[in-house]
Amino acid sequence: MSASLALRRPDANAQPPGASGVLRERGQREVFCGLTGIVWLHRKIQDAFFLVVGSRTCAHLIQSAAGVMIFAEPRFATAILEERDLAGMADANAELDRVVGDLLARRPDIRTLFLVGSCPSEVIKLDLSRAAQRLTAQHGPGLRVLSYSGSGIETTFTQGEDACLAALVAECPPEAPDAAPSLLIAGALPDIVEDQFHRLFDALGIGPVAFLPGRRSHALPAIGPQTRVLLAQPFLGDTALRLEDRGARRLAAPFPFGVEGTTAWLEAAALAFGVSPQRFAGAVAPAQQRGRQAVAAHRALLQDRRVFFFPDSQLEPSLARFLHEELGAIPVEVASPYLNRDLVGPELERLPAEVRLVEGQDVERQLDRCRADRPDLAVCGLGLANPLEAQGVATKWSIELVFSPVHGFEQAGDLAALFSRPLARRARLKGLAA
Repeated sequence: MSASLALRRPDANAQPPGASGVLRERGQREVFCGLTGIVWLHRKIQDAFFLVVGSRTCAHLIQSAAGVMIFAEPRFATAILEERDLAGMADANAELDRVVGDLLARRPDIRTLFLVGSCPSEVIKLDLSRAAQRLTAQHGPGLRVLSYSGSGIETTFTQGEDACLAALVAECPPEAPDAAPSLLIAGALPDIVEDQFHRLFDALGIGPVAFLPGRRSHALPAIGPQTRVLLAQPFLGDTALRLEDRGARRLAAPFPFGVEGTTAWLEAAALAFGVSPQRFAGAVAPAQQRGRQAVAAHRALLQDRRVFFFPDSQLEPSLARFLHEELGAIPVEVASPYLNRDLVGPELERLPAEVRLVEGQDVERQLDRCRADRPDLAVCGLGLANPLEAQGVATKWSIELVFSPVHGFEQAGDLAALFSRPLARRARLKGLAA
């Protein structure tokens, strides 16, 4: 790495902090591509199937990321593009039709088929949006075929979910003219977390409540001016814009990570639906108390620990706020692939003023800053974890924070444990070495 540092001009790829106080970098990145989102989306949407249109490399990525499914056949696959396809020597549309026909003959339970492009259409020689329309006409009305891009050119791997949900929004029916106010939770959540939030909204008297994506792909909520939207994930910029284009109103709030974030998130809904402070306090107090007790068990390990965030998932501002606000940690640098202030503004307001905010990445420069800062914990992608561990920095894989149930009061202690565990492991290893 030091050799490559010598080849760079000092100011080649970074913009100095402007009035916003954000350092913007446009250099080499270390991220997964948007295809990774299929790993959790195929588990959430139980009657959908994700067909990646890509190369053997894409197939290997999905297989290695998802692991081996022993007890159930997974709801994803790859339509592998060969050299003849890429060279335009074969009729790629005919081949895709054949693959889809074989798939539906084997899996007649599929109700929504997502065609996921691994590269731009200019590369794969296929217009997947037109292919989706054609296949819907051929196999409908029992099957809906949608398309979205999971290309590695996207900002980061979580953008795959954003693109998928944006495609679903386009299929949502309009509200009835006399519709009452409703609440939509946008963002893929584990079923257990969805059920917990349902119970909390019932206790608050807020409803009807819908979740996007739902467990069944055809159970799409109606969207219109009476729809109030809470985003459950901070990386849903395109989805939020599509919902607002349909007339829905997004409720600005911190995201539901930790007790304080979840409380503020629920308060935004309570305010929009006219819930009294007394009812709100009574409904959330038991879960708040359980969450605070669970988080407190990890505070001793994280209090005053310096944490450095590499950009990976766009969860970074929310997680830094949680660590600082509820566990007393000190976020040194909080870098995110993209800082959408419309979405994460409430999170940024709750970070300490001295934190270094970075948008984008120049991985070599950031590694230099990390070495200089000597943090106690670095939150980073898989490719950087082992080198940092070898240099004496404890690490947490950022992708685990996306795969794990971490939203809401009941998961607050589990979220804290994901950060305290690497520090506890390093302390044990030092003890053994001594």
